[in-house]
Amino acid sequence: MKHIRDRRLAVLVSTLTLGLSVLAGSAVAHGPDPFLAGGAFGQNQALNFSWRSGAVPVAAIQTAIKAAAADVTATRGSKAATFTYATTGGNPIGYGLGATCGVNGIACFTRTAPTSFTMWLREQGHVFDWGSLKWCQSYSVPPSGCFDVETIALDEFGHVEGLGHHVNEPDESDYLDAVVQTFSHAKPQVGWNVHAFGVCDVATLQRVYDVLSWSAKYSTCNLLATTLTVAAPATVVYGGSATAVATLKVTDASAYGRLGANPLSGRVVTLQTRAPGTTTWLVAGTMTAGATAGTYARTLTLTADVQVRAVFKAPTDEGLGGSISSTATIDVGPCKVAPCPMSAPAGSQ
Repeated sequence: MKHIRDRRLAVLVSTLTLGLSVLAGSAVAHGPDPFLAGGAFGQNQALNFSWRSGAVPVAAIQTAIKAAAADVTATRGSKAATFTYATTGGNPIGYGLGATCGVNGIACFTRTAPTSFTMWLREQGHVFDWGSLKWCQSYSVPPSGCFDVETIALDEFGHVEGLGHHVNEPDESDYLDAVVQTFSHAKPQVGWNVHAFGVCDVATLQRVYDVLSWSAKYSTCNLLATTLTVAAPATVVYGGSATAVATLKVTDASAYGRLGANPLSGRVVTLQTRAPGTTTWLVAGTMTAGATAGTYARTLTLTADVQVRAVFKAPTDEGLGGSISSTATIDVGPCKVAPCPMSAPAGSQ
């Protein structure tokens, strides 16, 4: 199915509507971008593009489109598809008079996941009812009112990935949270030359395509609940060592897409202890990376019964909620090997 992206000057925002009926579900302002119907490409799928025959972009436009493709790889924050120019690439990108972008479109795309896509950009100077199109890359000193090709192409690559238009707050205070927007801004409006996916673009790409690794950061436009558990031996000899092992995961929720139940490595998890029958928790220390993804361990030397729990505080630099594990109790047995300390339980020798 062909999805046409209409772009008008941002000053017309108050009088125009989205006009895109292919979104898979509704969106909430300042949430992750909605996702388009038609499915997704494969994880880390490499999509090669070439210039459309008879509609080859001029050199400056070519350079900007290639830069936008590189921006995808650098800022996708996920296993979304990547885009690379190749002379024999099967996905054509065209520029010029043949663009099929609708009356007011300055750029447009089609996507047939998981096999192919196309993209068009209008030619420099194309006449619209609001004026003539100016591409910033066509000038040595870009004038006010021009559109940045790299930004627009990155937006279109985002659509090809499956991203729908971000739903902004009424005052557009969150405009920089997404590059995939209903209305692109011209120079010098905010966001006119953004060359990276915004946090709400990345949030959706992560839900659909997954994160790049278990230690990768989750977009702050996500707010994902976490689940933390702790396991410890039920008993240990007096003066012996007991290792508590915590497991941290994204909560398994269908709304999280591929992110549900992901192990969370490389985070800060602390172990707390208290004596049974008391209410005050003491910090035993930070737990170190465990043997498997998402696990953390800390070893204690014990001479008295103890309760333990693991704590993960919500980080400020990613979209994860904090969590506290349930409590595990470790019973300390009597001293069996002489010499036992005077503080050993009576009758233990």
